[in-house]
Amino acid sequence: MALKDINFDEIKGVAKDVAGKVGEAAHDTVEKLKRKDILTAPFMVEMIRTATNMYDHGWDERNGGNISLMVDEAELTDYLDLTQVIREIPTGFDAPTLDGKYFLVTGTGKYFKNVQYAPEVNLGLIRIKDSGRTAELLWGYTDGGKFTSELPAHLMSHAARLEVNPENRVVMHCHPGNLLAMTYVHTLDEKAFTRTLWQMCTECIVVFPEGVNVLPWMLCGTNSIGEATAEKMKTARLVVWSQHGIYGSGKDLDETFGLIETAEKAAEIYMKIAHLPLLNTITDEDMWLLCDRFELTPREGYLAPRQA
Repeated sequence: MALKDINFDEIKGVAKDVAGKVGEAAHDTVEKLKRKDILTAPFMVEMIRTATNMYDHGWDERNGGNISLMVDEAELTDYLDLTQVIREIPTGFDAPTLDGKYFLVTGTGKYFKNVQYAPEVNLGLIRIKDSGRTAELLWGYTDGGKFTSELPAHLMSHAARLEVNPENRVVMHCHPGNLLAMTYVHTLDEKAFTRTLWQMCTECIVVFPEGVNVLPWMLCGTNSIGEATAEKMKTARLVVWSQHGIYGSGKDLDETFGLIETAEKAAEIYMKIAHLPLLNTITDEDMWLLCDRFELTPREGYLAPRQA
């Protein structure tokens, strides 16, 4: 080929295109190298530790229970390319107030005991879009799985709690044995149920002064139980599912775990003494003193009026 037959403009165009692609690839590689391992992220470390503790407490047998943690976008940018969506998963319900929110969620059918060994399989990081009808998977569920079947109850509860407390970040569901047993032998009246728990441990009214709400048995994994739970979440951070378990919510994993732990300890004491003659108790006047000491307001109408 003669030199005059060579199209240098075409060659320059190809070279420019190749250089651009090489530059983009190099940029992407640099960005990936700059990103930190998400398994070292504080929210991930705490999620794994909490799931492990819940299993060790006996609250989450087999694949029983689930956790969802709302994560701020600023917490994710050092670890993930948020433009890279692995796949989209329909949620089957609406949650318009959560559009654009990010959640780290336990997977359906996943065993809590395995979270610490294979978090990328048992956990997933999702972003909500389409008014809540779609979840974009950004990380996790590497075996092709998806989020917990209780996601409707979780996200509806998140939405309800955020209206009450904009700092709410966690919804946690588990099956603590004593609270579960208590729903078989104790009236499910919320006031009575709450007062019994308050009377079992001095700390109870301090930890959950708004009390505990209770639902009768309902079919799990449905929008109906999600809606009922969310409605109960408007007035309390703890919602007991009769003959099933409990839902808790809070501003972080520690607070939510501690709420459930305290209620479960009270239920344990109740189940140990319910069949025995009661000689002593924490009186309403005692609880008013606790409220004064810790500057708390108990659930209205749950304590007898102060004595003159």
